[in-house]
Amino acid sequence: MLNTEEIEKVLSREPKLSANAVTVLKKRYLKRDNNGNATETPKKMFQRVALNIAEAERKFDEKADVLAKAAQFYDQMIELKFLPNSPTLMNAGRELQQLSACFVLPVEDTLEGIFDAVKNTALIHKSGGGTGFSFSRLRPKDDVVKTTKGVSSGPVSFMSVFDAATETIKQGGTRRGANMGILRVDHPDIMDFVYAKEDKTKLTNFNISVGATEAFMNALETGSDFDLINPKTKKKAGTLNAKEVFDQMVQLAWEGGDPGIIFLDRINAENPTPKEGEIESTNPCGEQPLLPYESCNLGSINLGKFADSGKTDWKALEETVKIAVRFLDNVIEMNKYPIVQIENQTKRNRKIGLGIMGWADMLAMLEIPYNSDEAIDFAEKIMKFIRDKAREASAELAKERGNFPTFNDSVYPSMGFKNMRNATVTTIAPTGTISIIGGCSSGIEPYFAIAFYRFVMDNNKLPEVCPVFKDIAKKDGFYSDDLMEKVADTGHVHDLEEVPSKWRKVFVTSHEITPLWHIKMQAAFQRYTDNAVSKTVNFSNEATVEDVRNAYLLSYKLGCKGTTIYRDGSRTGQVLNVGTKDKKEEAAAVEQLPNKPRPRPSVLIGRTIEMMTGCGKLYVTINQDENGEPFEVFTSMGKAGGCAQSQCEAIGRLISLDLRSGGDIDLIIKQLKGISCHMKYGFGQNTVLSCSDAVGKALELALKASAVEITVTGKQDKLSVDKLLETVSVHEEEHKVKNGACPECGSPIEHVEGCDICYSCGYSHCS
Repeated sequence: MLNTEEIEKVLSREPKLSANAVTVLKKRYLKRDNNGNATETPKKMFQRVALNIAEAERKFDEKADVLAKAAQFYDQMIELKFLPNSPTLMNAGRELQQLSACFVLPVEDTLEGIFDAVKNTALIHKSGGGTGFSFSRLRPKDDVVKTTKGVSSGPVSFMSVFDAATETIKQGGTRRGANMGILRVDHPDIMDFVYAKEDKTKLTNFNISVGATEAFMNALETGSDFDLINPKTKKKAGTLNAKEVFDQMVQLAWEGGDPGIIFLDRINAENPTPKEGEIESTNPCGEQPLLPYESCNLGSINLGKFADSGKTDWKALEETVKIAVRFLDNVIEMNKYPIVQIENQTKRNRKIGLGIMGWADMLAMLEIPYNSDEAIDFAEKIMKFIRDKAREASAELAKERGNFPTFNDSVYPSMGFKNMRNATVTTIAPTGTISIIGGCSSGIEPYFAIAFYRFVMDNNKLPEVCPVFKDIAKKDGFYSDDLMEKVADTGHVHDLEEVPSKWRKVFVTSHEITPLWHIKMQAAFQRYTDNAVSKTVNFSNEATVEDVRNAYLLSYKLGCKGTTIYRDGSRTGQVLNVGTKDKKEEAAAVEQLPNKPRPRPSVLIGRTIEMMTGCGKLYVTINQDENGEPFEVFTSMGKAGGCAQSQCEAIGRLISLDLRSGGDIDLIIKQLKGISCHMKYGFGQNTVLSCSDAVGKALELALKASAVEITVTGKQDKLSVDKLLETVSVHEEEHKVKNGACPECGSPIEHVEGCDICYSCGYSHCS
């Protein structure tokens, strides 16, 4: 135990943070005054967290040396060996004191139960957490509701209510809400659920996953039908062909990433407390299966801190594991839970989730390529070590503090354990922002890029280079500023001759790694993880639907608990399904177009509408002819200029040509609205999918303005137009998002672990 002088010395040390980490902390984690100015330093933040979490020691020992324990926790955090999840860093020692990242709420098959869940969702999101739901208890649509003699609208309809509630709440002022929606594959409305996010403007605050059963997977293997079960009556409600359902799931995942798949029976086969109930859902990113009303406290060990000179420091790693387990168990005691049911259920099972980050860094330091059998074997070895040492630490804590209350009804006595403080000890969670604070690679993901450009003031750009790569380049003598800029130009090193061949193999990026290796890596870690593993299986844009199908099947065969895939660029396009009637109407309209455009009068009257897009402010001017009909369109891209301006100008010219040739403005709007790109802006119904989408919505807004315009002494009543503008406006600070480029710093966005993450400034948006 440290003496007083040593404690003071530890607590006075400065954290070892990069400039980028400090930026992230200032923007998202540090305490602020009423004017939004940071009132604490990163050092004071870590002190605040350490002291607050150490205070739990008094609950078990009145004479506990809280300062000594705080110094131990502080040391681990400032050395970046271990970091808790974001809510703990943000809220420990502050008024909110809500320290958990993930929750699961039940959705009962009554109107009261559904809206109780909506209310609890709002409370959780307000406190900074994310929520998971199973909608499998809800009766299918058109099922008779006996009390009213009406019919049910079904689970997918009610999901939109939860989505709207999430859209309304800004979490704790720092985090926006995210949800996981799960429906059992044998629910009668499963196909409605599979298609629920085909329209990318719907359920924007949800990840969705199909809950696959063993019966379904067996039917898939044999190509046979499986039964649908009405959850209300428990009776058979029809059959579907497993292959046909799976084909649609795969197709839609290939098109846009949703739905994912989780293997419910496999999760429940490893449920540590089966008498407490069945696990129905996971948290938003899928790594934490939880019982209804459970929460989980997560934290991650930075593996890059335990590799040096080609060796692993197993002794130091063991020490950090044991300190981290104690820290997370303390979090359960210090947590201020959003509702009493969550507090009760969390304390009954006391689940914690210790995970890792910096895996790609550790492999690089050990000179092991990510996509190799050696890496897979080492993944199993290190995760088994962490799980075993975490269980040892939990068992020792149980001797001090007692077993978790449901221990005797858990699986542990049958496994030979006499003591266990926590029903689960390991989870591999997303680490997007805490990995930036830790200055390491994210979770168990490979490198997104070895270097990229970070945009700073006045549109200057600086190469942001992976610290491990930079250190090795300097050590091996191939570092140069020119090389770093070359790497930042492409993000990878595989074709750069200046980089020695062995390092080109080691520093491999996510899109260079085939899906096979992504899945094998996830499965390797899953074998020794109590809960589940957050991992994105990356595909190139050229990947086929069959590639996605094979990935899902392989993940099942290798023992994963769920799978999320992302095909590069799949969310930047939209599949349009135009019915026969629409096609005939459009064809007829085209045939009626005159050959020559009308000449432009010297004077035209119009209006300019400002639209926010992922590329910046877009000004759309719509001029009218003498009859008040749209005649021409001009666009201006504010300060952005460049390619975006030229594309928008081209759109305006073509629209003008069409309108002057007798074109139908409604058909033009229909064609433009819904076009999506990687530079989205906003959330929910206010999402602007692209500049083309913005032009279409501006044209639609202009038509609405014309329809309701109030004329006073020959002048347009500005108030009526303002009201219309409010219906499509978005709050710039709260609703900015654009996949592909960060809305806050302009650096690249990576879609990983269920979220869009900017590794330059820490911006993140899940679901």
